[in-house]
Amino acid sequence: MNPSADRPAPMAPLLRIAPMVRGRLAEPTDHEDFPLAPVLLACRADAAAAAGDYDALDLAALDLSADDDDALAARLAEAIDAFAARNGTRPRRLVLPGVGSLVVEAAAEPADDPPLRNRVAVVTGAAGAIGYAVCRKLLDSGCHVAATDLAGEKLDRLAADLRREAPDRVVSAAMDVTDGASIAAALDAVTAAWGGFDILVHNAGIAHVSTLAEMDLDAFRRLERVNVDGTLLVLAEAGRRLARQNTGGDIVIMSTKNVPSPSAGFGAYSATKAACHQLGRIASLELAPKGIRVNMVAPDAVFAEGDYRSGLWDEVGANRMKARGLDEKGLHEYYRSRNLLKARVTGRHVANAVHFFVSRQTPTTGATIPVDGGLPDATPR
Repeated sequence: MNPSADRPAPMAPLLRIAPMVRGRLAEPTDHEDFPLAPVLLACRADAAAAAGDYDALDLAALDLSADDDDALAARLAEAIDAFAARNGTRPRRLVLPGVGSLVVEAAAEPADDPPLRNRVAVVTGAAGAIGYAVCRKLLDSGCHVAATDLAGEKLDRLAADLRREAPDRVVSAAMDVTDGASIAAALDAVTAAWGGFDILVHNAGIAHVSTLAEMDLDAFRRLERVNVDGTLLVLAEAGRRLARQNTGGDIVIMSTKNVPSPSAGFGAYSATKAACHQLGRIASLELAPKGIRVNMVAPDAVFAEGDYRSGLWDEVGANRMKARGLDEKGLHEYYRSRNLLKARVTGRHVANAVHFFVSRQTPTTGATIPVDGGLPDATPR
C-alpha cells in the first residue's frame, strides 16, 4: 500500500506533481556522474491565476484524476515543453487553480562547487552522533538537508543547531519509521519546502542487549519493527518518490560491523541489522534501472560527535561496561584498541563514507564501506 496516495489534504495534488515538475525542470549537464542539475521548488498556497504572468504556467487543464504517475508526468512534460517553445524559457511558476503553485526558488546550476549544490538530502534518525555528523557534512557539501527523527527535544535541538550554520538550507520533520503515514508526511514536508529530494540517508535504528536464551520476544519484535520494518517502509516510500522525480538518486543505509561479525549478547541487533542490510542490497538491484544507487556504510563503536551522543550506546553502553568491568572511558579505549588501526571512530568518519557515495566518486551501487578501524573478524566483505 502507498500511504501517501490516499491521504486527503488540500495540497495533496501539488505535492504529487512537485517531484515530477522538479525532475522536468532539471537541466542537462556535461557531468557524467551528475547528468542533471536540479532546481529547488517551493509549494505555495497562492493559486492566483497565471494569465498575464509571462513566466507562469497555468495547469488548469491538467487532468489529475489519473492514478498512473507516468501518464501524469508525460502530460506535465508536454505542458512545460509547450510553454518553453512559446516563451523561449521554462516556467518559474506553475499554478494549479484552487490548490496552489510551485515556484522555482533556485534555478539549476552546475554541481562543481560546492559539489552537491541544490541537492536535497533526507536523513532519518538524525538526532544522534552519526545523524548529526552526516547532516553537517552534507550541509558543508552544498546540500539542503531535511533532518528527521522522532518528535521531541532531541530533534528540536538538532534543527536549531543546524539552522545556526545554514538557516536557509535546513528543515526538520518528525518521522517514525515504523509508521508508513509518518514517513509519507515527513517526505511531504520536504517536498513542500524544496519540491522533492535527491539523497536519502537511512540512519534510524535501535539496539538491545540480551543472550538468545534470555531474549524477551517483545523486545526482539521492537527491534524488528524499527530496524527491519522501518527500513522496508523507508526504502519503499523513498524509491517510489525518487522514481516519480525521474532524476536518479542516492540512498545510503547505515549498516553495522555486526552484519559480517555479530557479537554475543547482540543477537537481536545483529539479526535485524543483517535484514536491514539485505533489504539495501535488494533495493540496489530493483532501483538501478531508475538510476537510483543504494549503498551501505558499516560503522563500529561510534560513541559521540561533538556534543551529540550515540543513542545506541546510551541504550546499551551500561550493559557493555558492566560486562567488561569498565567505566565509560575504559569502554571507549577497549573499542579503540581492538581495531587494527587503533583508531577512535567518530561520526565524522562515518559522514565521510556517506559523502563518498552521494558525491558519486565511483560508479558504485550495492556496496558497503566499513568504518571500523579494521576488524579482522569482519574482513570478509
